[in-house]
Amino acid sequence: MAKHQAARRGRGERVGLSRQQILDAALGLVDRDGLKGLTMRSLGQELGVEAMTLYHYVPNKDALLDGLVEQVFTAATPAMDGSADWRTALQAYATALREGLLRHPAVLPLATSRPAVTPATLDDLEALLRLLTAGGFPLGRALHALNSLAVFVIGHATAEAQIVVGAEEAGGADWLAALEAERYPLLIRAAIEGVGADDAERFAFALDALLLGFDALRSG
Repeated sequence: MAKHQAARRGRGERVGLSRQQILDAALGLVDRDGLKGLTMRSLGQELGVEAMTLYHYVPNKDALLDGLVEQVFTAATPAMDGSADWRTALQAYATALREGLLRHPAVLPLATSRPAVTPATLDDLEALLRLLTAGGFPLGRALHALNSLAVFVIGHATAEAQIVVGAEEAGGADWLAALEAERYPLLIRAAIEGVGADDAERFAFALDALLLGFDALRSG
């Protein structure tokens, strides 16, 4: 019995597991199989260890899910120093967060339901709040700005990931172009010219509008 237990512990040691390796593997697993495919057993199989080995690095499944949110959100946080401009930082953060969520769409349901609770995500939140308050935001408005920005990015990415319309399907470009000309001339023109349909362009436009609004209201 003792020899068998020692061998199992040794197997985990040979793999050289760390919390970061576990989170990387978990993210790859949900990218491939979705959140339903993520269990401690399936993750252990992915890493070549017993499921119980994982509990030395993540205490439970909730901590693992919080770690997935951390993976995507902290990867989006820009480097900040004393000279960082809050507008530039928030624009870079929002853009990188959208790209990260679209690369890992299985994490989107977690992003809408799990708050930032890990030390790494809280550290980044604190750094962003420090940047905003140094830029003239009262603390309450700084929090409003960050929460509004996160909701916008997550919502936009969710719509992009879920709403995919073919050109000939209802709402698609060809479908719109075939509408009644006298009733919908502007919609038809937009469909023919291909304007207003690019997701990245729409995101950048709305992000600029948000940042301009934050600037106008930060100390009003």
